[in-house]
Amino acid sequence: MYAILDIETTGGKFNEEGITEIAIYKFDGHTIVDQFISLVNPEKQIQDFVVKLTGINNKMLQNAPKFYEVAKRIIEITSNCTLVAHNANFDYRILRTEYKRLGFSFVKNTLCTVELSKKLIPEQPSYSLGKLCKNLGIPITNRHRASGDALASVQLFKILLEKDKEKNIIKNNIKFSDKRNYKKKLQTILDGLPEKKGVFFVHNEQGTVIFMGKGKNIKQEVNKLFLKNTNRANKINSLVHSIEYEETGNELFTKLKYYTYLHSIKPKYNFKKPLKKVNSEFNNKDFLIINKGRTPEEHAVILIEDNEVIGYAYTDLAYQENNLDILKSILTPINNKVLAKNIIKRHLLNYKVDKIIRL
Repeated sequence: MYAILDIETTGGKFNEEGITEIAIYKFDGHTIVDQFISLVNPEKQIQDFVVKLTGINNKMLQNAPKFYEVAKRIIEITSNCTLVAHNANFDYRILRTEYKRLGFSFVKNTLCTVELSKKLIPEQPSYSLGKLCKNLGIPITNRHRASGDALASVQLFKILLEKDKEKNIIKNNIKFSDKRNYKKKLQTILDGLPEKKGVFFVHNEQGTVIFMGKGKNIKQEVNKLFLKNTNRANKINSLVHSIEYEETGNELFTKLKYYTYLHSIKPKYNFKKPLKKVNSEFNNKDFLIINKGRTPEEHAVILIEDNEVIGYAYTDLAYQENNLDILKSILTPINNKVLAKNIIKRHLLNYKVDKIIRL
C-alpha cells in the first residue's frame, strides 16, 4: 500500500518551514482507496515567492486547522504505507519536522518518483513534475497546489509501476504483517485479490517472485493454486508470503505481460514451456493495436514500428494515442521483441482486437 502525497510550505529557513497544504492519496497499486486534502495554518508568515507560486496566502489559512489538529488523520491514512512523492526527501523531511515539534517520531519507508523516473523513463529533458507530466501526457490541474500535484503523482506512479518489469518496486516494499496460522494467511491473501483478467506474482518472504500465473479471474486462479496437491504447488504454497497482481483488461495483454515477465523475472517454480513459433512478419510494418483497457474509459495500446514490437501502454486520453512522441514516452518497452512478436502474431491470427490503426 502506498500513500502518495504532496505538501506546500511557507518557505523560509531549512527545517523552519511550516505546512500550508497537504494532500494524500492512499493507493493500493491499482486504485485510490482513501484520500485526505486540507489547508493547514502554519502559524507563521508565508514567503512572498511562495504566495506567487501557489496562490496560498496567510489570510486563506486563518481558519484552517493547525498541524496538530490534522496529525492523527495523517497517521491513520499513512498507516502500513510506503510514502511516495515527487522529491520524497523534501515531503518526508517536512512531515518528520512537524511531528518532531509535537514530540512524536514519524518513521516511514519512502519512494521518490524523481529517482524512479530517472531509472525507468531515462533521457527525459526534465524530471520536474510539470515538464515530466507534459511529456508523458498526464494532465495536471491546480499546478503547485497539493491536491493537483499529488493526483498527477498518482498517475505518474501508475506508469512507473507498469515500467517496472523486474518488479523491484514491489520487491523492495513487500510487507505482510498477518502472523496467524497458515490457512488464515492464505485466506487473507485470497480476499485481497480481484475477480478480473490479469497476471499474478507469488512472492516469498524476501520479496522474490517465485511463481507467476495468469487467467481470466485472478482470484480463481490463485484459489486453484492453493487447492492443488502436487509437490510443486505444495512448495509454492509453503513459501508464499504475499501475492501482487496486475489487471490487464484483455486477453492479448494478459499473454504479452505473462510471457515477457516470465522471460525477464524467471520465477523458480514456473515450467519453462516454449511457445510454438509462427511466421512473425506482420501484414503492416507500422501500426497501433487498440484494445479495451482495465476500465471502460481506458485503452490498451501496442505500438509496432518497422515490423517490431516497440512497447505497450494504457491510455485514457486520445491525444496520448494520437501523439506518437507522447505515446512512446509512456510505453513499457519490450526487450524480447521476437517473443512479443510471436505472442501478438499468434493472437491476431486467432482473435479479434478492437482496432488496428496503420501509421
